[in-house]
Amino acid sequence: MKSNQSSDEPDSKKPKKKRRFLAADKKYQIFLEAQDANKPVGEILRREGLYASDLVRIRNQVKEGALERLQAKPGKKKETISAEAYNSLKEELEQKERALADLSVELAILRKKTNGGSWER
Repeated sequence: MKSNQSSDEPDSKKPKKKRRFLAADKKYQIFLEAQDANKPVGEILRREGLYASDLVRIRNQVKEGALERLQAKPGKKKETISAEAYNSLKEELEQKERALADLSVELAILRKKTNGGSWER
C-alpha cells in the first residue's frame, strides 16, 4: 500500500535539524583536542556532533586568526570610536571653531580701537 505523500514532498514528521553555532572558545577547545595525537579525531567529532568538514573549517579559522594576530605590528593599537561619538566630536569642534572666529573678530575690533588701526602691539 502506498502512502498519501509523494517521494518529492519532505516528510513533515522529521524534525528539521537546527544549525549549531559554536562559541570561539569552544571551537578552540575542539581544535586543541583534535591536535592531541592520543585522542581519536572521530571520537571528538561524534561527541560534539560535528563533521570532518566542520573540523577543517575550525582549523582554517584558527590558522587565519593566528596569522592575523602575528602580522599585527607591535605598539599601541589605534582606538576606534562609534559613528555617534565621532559626529558629537565633529559638532563640538565646529562650535569651537565658530567661537574662535568670533573672538578673532572681536580682538581685531578692540585692537583697532586701542591702537588706532595698527595690528602691532
